[in-house]
Amino acid sequence: MTMQLSDAARNAALDAIETAAGTAPTLTLRSGAAPANCAAADSGTVLATLVLPTDWMNAASGGTKTLLGTWQEAAADAAGTVAHFRIKQGATCHVQGTVTISGGGGDMTLDNNVLAIGQQVTITAFTLTAGGA
Repeated sequence: MTMQLSDAARNAALDAIETAAGTAPTLTLRSGAAPANCAAADSGTVLATLVLPTDWMNAASGGTKTLLGTWQEAAADAAGTVAHFRIKQGATCHVQGTVTISGGGGDMTLDNNVLAIGQQVTITAFTLTAGGA
């Protein structure tokens, strides 16, 4: 039998991710393939860096947790195609995943994942979903 968790347990686990990453973590949007895991060294080129809002995720509900507020950077740092992201507090990576435009199936959705230097960057969707439903 597959292990199952209550909504309360799933929500608590998701809320703990935001607590672990802290207030106003850094989100980097990068080119290339993501590292094997969060403990591995950064990979790819940093295309944009955003400081997320102090409270950056909505409270978990029904085993999901979504972005809170506006996640936007006024000007991309470099030109290229965004392929993955990392959310860090200092040097510690807490969350990483893939990036696509709407309908592309990535873990995070951008308004445009092909960036030019100085282009505004807007994250349009990001949801964490706990397993065990």
